[in-house]
This record gives sequence, structure tokens and C-alpha cells, in this order.
Amino acid sequence: MEMVKSYVEVNVVEVGEEAALMFEEGMMILFNDTVPADLKGIAVVHDGRDFSGELQVGDHMVVDGESFEILFVGSKANETLKELGHATFNFDGETHSDMPGTVCLEKKPIPEMHENTTISFQRR
Repeated sequence: MEMVKSYVEVNVVEVGEEAALMFEEGMMILFNDTVPADLKGIAVVHDGRDFSGELQVGDHMVVDGESFEILFVGSKANETLKELGHATFNFDGETHSDMPGTVCLEKKPIPEMHENTTISFQRR
């Protein structure tokens, strides 16, 4: 049995009223509670303050038990995750993005997000 280690786990505390519009476009904008007011409406806000470890291609983002393989990590994504708990997650199956704060995941529907949804990052 292979060991799976979560190196970050956060809980959703708020889902912006416009976040569903982002989900329809296949993206999720994640922020901790430092989220700027003008972005709060489109963001998924979580309680994480300590992003230890860095996202890497091949890791998995797990949303309430549903796993999504990470296919691309933008050059600024780990930095903004550490500072603001922020990155844009594209569920588009792409292996590249021109946006440095973007993380691309395998193309699957985004699970329903709500208060107390658990999001973790795992290395297998």
C-alpha cells in the first residue's frame, strides 16, 4: 500500500456569491482570509495560514475526497500560496498557463464547494 501524505490541508470558510461563475469557466480562485474585498465575491476563502511544502506537478489536490492531479504549477503560485493562501486553479487539463499564479489540474468537473469543504494537497 503506497503512502499518501497531505502536506497542506485547509477548510473552506466562505464561498463568494459569484464563485459559481468561475466554476462554470472551470476555475477556482482560492484565498485565505486576507482576500481583498473586491475579489471576495469570486473567491473560495479558506482558513489556511501555513502552506508548508510546495505544489509540484504530479501532486494531487483533494476536494472532500475527490482527487485532481496537478499538471502545471505557475512560477509564482507557490509564493502566493505561502503569502496569501492564493492561487487560481484551472480544471482544464492543460500543462501550461501564461499566468504565473495559476495551477492547472486534470479536466474534471469542480466539486460543489461550501463552508467546511476540505481541500488538501498530497504527494504520492
